[in-house]
Amino acid sequence: AKMETTTSATTTTINTGGLHSVEVNPRHHILNRAFALIYLFAILVLFYNHILKLLNSTNSFVTFSISFSILISDLILAFMWTTIQSFRMRPLTRQQYPEKITKNFSNEINNFPALDIFICTADPYKEPPLNVVNTALSVMAYDYNPIEKISIYVSDDGGSELTLFAFMEAAKFAAYWLPFCRENKIIQRSPDAYFNSNYTENSETEKIKLMYENMKKRIEEVIERGKVDEDYINNEEELQALTKFWTSGFTRHNHPSIIQVLLESGKDKDITSLGLPNLIYFSREKNKNSPHHFKAGALNALLRVSGIMTNAPIILTLDCDMYSNDPSTPQRALCYFLDPKLRPNLAYVQFPQTFHGLNEADIYASEIKGLFLTNPIGMDGLNGPNYVGTGCFFHRRAFFGTPSSFEQPEIPELFPDHVVIKPIKAQEILQRAHYVASCNYESESNWGSKMGFRYGSLVEDYYTGYRLQCEGWKSVFCNPKRPAFLGDKPISLYDVVSQNKRWSVGLLEVAFSKYSPLTFGVQSMGLVRAHCYTHYAFWPIWSIPLTLYAFIPQLTLLNGVPIFPKVSDPWFFLYVFMFLGAYGQDCLVFMSNEGTFKRWWSDQRMWMIRGLTSYLFGTIEYLTKHLGISTKGFNVTSKVVDIDQGKRYHQGIFEFGVVSPMFVILATTSIINLVAFLKSLAQIVNGDQNLDGIFIQMFIAGFVVINCLPIYEAMILRSDKGRMPTRVTIFSTFLACTLYMAFAFLLGNM
Repeated sequence: AKMETTTSATTTTINTGGLHSVEVNPRHHILNRAFALIYLFAILVLFYNHILKLLNSTNSFVTFSISFSILISDLILAFMWTTIQSFRMRPLTRQQYPEKITKNFSNEINNFPALDIFICTADPYKEPPLNVVNTALSVMAYDYNPIEKISIYVSDDGGSELTLFAFMEAAKFAAYWLPFCRENKIIQRSPDAYFNSNYTENSETEKIKLMYENMKKRIEEVIERGKVDEDYINNEEELQALTKFWTSGFTRHNHPSIIQVLLESGKDKDITSLGLPNLIYFSREKNKNSPHHFKAGALNALLRVSGIMTNAPIILTLDCDMYSNDPSTPQRALCYFLDPKLRPNLAYVQFPQTFHGLNEADIYASEIKGLFLTNPIGMDGLNGPNYVGTGCFFHRRAFFGTPSSFEQPEIPELFPDHVVIKPIKAQEILQRAHYVASCNYESESNWGSKMGFRYGSLVEDYYTGYRLQCEGWKSVFCNPKRPAFLGDKPISLYDVVSQNKRWSVGLLEVAFSKYSPLTFGVQSMGLVRAHCYTHYAFWPIWSIPLTLYAFIPQLTLLNGVPIFPKVSDPWFFLYVFMFLGAYGQDCLVFMSNEGTFKRWWSDQRMWMIRGLTSYLFGTIEYLTKHLGISTKGFNVTSKVVDIDQGKRYHQGIFEFGVVSPMFVILATTSIINLVAFLKSLAQIVNGDQNLDGIFIQMFIAGFVVINCLPIYEAMILRSDKGRMPTRVTIFSTFLACTLYMAFAFLLGNM
């Protein structure tokens, strides 16, 4: 296909062959780079000032320690700011033309690649099976011809009969739901999302809704009972499936592999006699003596089992709560996979992770716009975005070596070009699938190191994408106007910071490994791209400057000790520029990507909250883990929605409600900053203090106070279950007083 380039006053559009195009904005590149140079010069001047202060310091060790702490904080802030600029060097946007797929390839429609879809779940009580069912039904109903080329694999790492029962019900409902979506050209193909939208009411719709409600009722009743009673079982096949594996010795940590084919394409039909996609329930073998490598291990087991059963060249990975919001999404991915220029080196096509039901201000910054949108746009101009764990179409070949060097799996059936001839229910196929799902299969193999999803980090998505790009693979960011996928958001602050703490541990595992982006990454992919991955890997070290800036300026302010330049000092304007420059750039990038000021404010507030909670405690957990001290294992984030929590969330009210060390730090910070600000304000009003010398410290304390308003409300004004626990408030007050007295003692002996 011929490549065409068109240029307007502000943008350049490159048509790469008809199925997709690329748009770049040279002016943005120039402005970003110019600002980066100016700000970098300001950073160098700031460190010159720091060094002068340290060299000229003749005071006590305490004063030197304070100055040195601020220097370390500014060094880390400068390092993180420098790495984030890599995302802004060459951002680009893409456009796909899926409507041309059928037109241009009408004679090859049956040669479209087969598609294997992986959906992972782990706990039926934290990840309700009904949600997983809705996700599966939404992708089973894709506009993909022929539909028989789609295979859905549900990996249940909890090994729960409740989840299997839910999918037995889903398989029966699919025979009605898929033709309903097809004949009525439904766009919203998750049943729950559709019936909660402004759908057209008629007899057909009411009939299908009644069927869905009946299925929903049966699934929820089984979950409530905690077991599948015989009166819920419809036939002998279901009875055998539910009793064959779940015996008295079965536990979620010790059980054989389970593979249950619920729908077989080419054999099972919908109510219009058209084919249905494959639907396979799967739970890998587990025992306590074998490492299971969390989600990465589950995905690799899926990779092998699907290789034996269907071996589709394209794989879609989805979180259990991330349902399809656009039935044409596979065609959008094919716009890139079918491009002969991209195909040889294209590992994956990543779609944004988007959430439904966010409140107006997005109080927990669940969008994570930097990670899921603005940064991938920037990385797309540097050979592709990182993998974010869901909404990603992979080329199966990418899991077996580099683009130019094939890593052979142990058996020929796992070769990515192997053609499966026998039906998926054939005894030979099922036996081989159970074999590759055994917990000892990976022993002394390259799985997790040179093949498949990579082991060595709790953030297997980030690590796998990073390693693939180090091997020479490229990726593409596909961001259509209509979100391709929509997921559930956490509605409690504890869930948010706990999830981020887990990410922090995993990121540090990469940052300080032999594959660190600072060393291995720079050698493998160059400085600019490696800096993108470096920024993520070192996210948790935000905790150092944020924690120090949350306490040192305020505690010195309480004791009347100035540590920053006066307003009348020319150095003061350097601090003003650096604050406004960093925050202004961040706000501009956020709002230029369909953001609002309210949501940007929530985003920067959550950055500070994560720094004092997730990043800090994640760093501590990483250190204790490497010192051999036992820490908690992988925890699944709850997807269950409490009604009262949901109401408070939609009202924009923060949810605390549990006693946690992370909340103690937050409450202590809020108390110290409030007292420091009010005391200094009172001293200025009374004429006991000069604003000129303490303005920056007061500004920092006041800025933190404004960001802590939801915390003060939760500590003092609220009486609901989501308020800050009284024990946390009392202990935090005691801790704040202790810190104040300790600093008063130290500063009094300077």
